[in-house]
Amino acid sequence: MFLLYEYDILWAFLIISSLIPILAFLISGILAPISKGPEKLSSYESGIEPMGDAWLQFRIRYYMFALVFVVFDVETVFLYPWAMSFDILGVSVFIEALIFVLILIVGSVYAWRKGALEWS
Repeated sequence: MFLLYEYDILWAFLIISSLIPILAFLISGILAPISKGPEKLSSYESGIEPMGDAWLQFRIRYYMFALVFVVFDVETVFLYPWAMSFDILGVSVFIEALIFVLILIVGSVYAWRKGALEWS
């Protein structure tokens, strides 16, 4: 039978973890000083007056490099628990993990061929 009282700790955790950021934003909104003026609206870089326009166009290589990093970071996050329980899971999970790694290898070869891994 499904018993709801077993989830009391979960509900308490969800309520508390939702209330803490809401309260933090509310308290900072109430206590923060509000002053609007030309100094507040200007951009600030280490006390030096900004020169030129703030809208700069970045090359797409920075974003591609970051995406490739995120892909391999996610790979590590997914493979670590699998590696820790490899002896319990069996052959079917090994084949699934092998397919996962092969998809990531294909993606890295694609990124390499497109030049996303070169920083020049």
